[in-house]
Amino acid sequence: MVTLSNEPSAEPSSPRALKRRNLGRLVGRRPALAVGVLLFVVLPLVANPYQVYVGNLALIYVILAVGLNILLGLAGQLSFANGALFGVGAYATGLLRLDAGLPFWLALPVGTAITVAIGLAVALPALRLRGLYLALATIAFAQFALWTFVHWDSVTHGTAGFVMTPVDFTALGLRTTTGIYYLSLVLAVLLVAAAYGIMRSRVGRALVALRESEVAAESIAVDITRTKIVAYALTAVYAGVAGGLFAGLLNVVVPESFNLFQIVLQFCMVVVGGLGSIAGSAIAAVLLIGMQEGLRGMQDLQEIGLGLLLLGMLLFAPGGLVQALRRWLPGWTEPHSRGEED
Repeated sequence: MVTLSNEPSAEPSSPRALKRRNLGRLVGRRPALAVGVLLFVVLPLVANPYQVYVGNLALIYVILAVGLNILLGLAGQLSFANGALFGVGAYATGLLRLDAGLPFWLALPVGTAITVAIGLAVALPALRLRGLYLALATIAFAQFALWTFVHWDSVTHGTAGFVMTPVDFTALGLRTTTGIYYLSLVLAVLLVAAAYGIMRSRVGRALVALRESEVAAESIAVDITRTKIVAYALTAVYAGVAGGLFAGLLNVVVPESFNLFQIVLQFCMVVVGGLGSIAGSAIAAVLLIGMQEGLRGMQDLQEIGLGLLLLGMLLFAPGGLVQALRRWLPGWTEPHSRGEED
């Protein structure tokens, strides 16, 4: 594959190339992720409440972006249902707390299970579709989900949404904002680690084979139907957890939080980070949430900013952030990401 680059070429054995390769090993994927986790650990100790809120929101979107990348980047399924599943997770967890009286610790896993069930219900008819038809079908589901959030008043409380009591972390000696923050951090770390485990497993290899060619995957005994179902289920788990945390963070759930812009935002995180790159998705999620919060109250600028960023990445780094990192830090590696062979 030919890669366009504006940088001067350097021989693999040249001092410049060796210096960059050594720097890449020093500032590689694992050290970078470890530093990122450490920064998030200390954030509540040095930041104001609003900055802690933004950090918490970024962690939730890290979970969302990594989960979507399993389906879109690894399995190659062009699905736009993740924004709706995010909403299902938030509504399910919130309503279980509000109407069923379940504690948050129980409502979160049950809400995630409900999200997975609905995600599988979407996956089954979508198994026969691919490409543009799959995209259109999942966009239709996202719109139907939003319509349901708005109009099923007896269950979802309609356009006004609903408010919940804050999650109680006093048993751990933490305030609500700090408690939900560290819970989000722990779950984000665990789910990112799980994503890397999936990538290196037999399931991950099957997902990549599916992405590259369904015909070739079948020829090496990959069960296409089962692999697609697994991909949708895994993504739904991440969306359900993120949705439940989102409800716990805001203590309010309203339909407008899960509109089409939500779909675009999550899609941009995956594309900007790099299709198939877990680290890239996590980094892009943090950067884009920072940008969105920096432009809070200016939705037009938020949308323009997203569009310009996406256009810039497609023009100058079509492989996403991970491609740029590999270009400048040759020691940086990311298994199964698009362009790893570049």
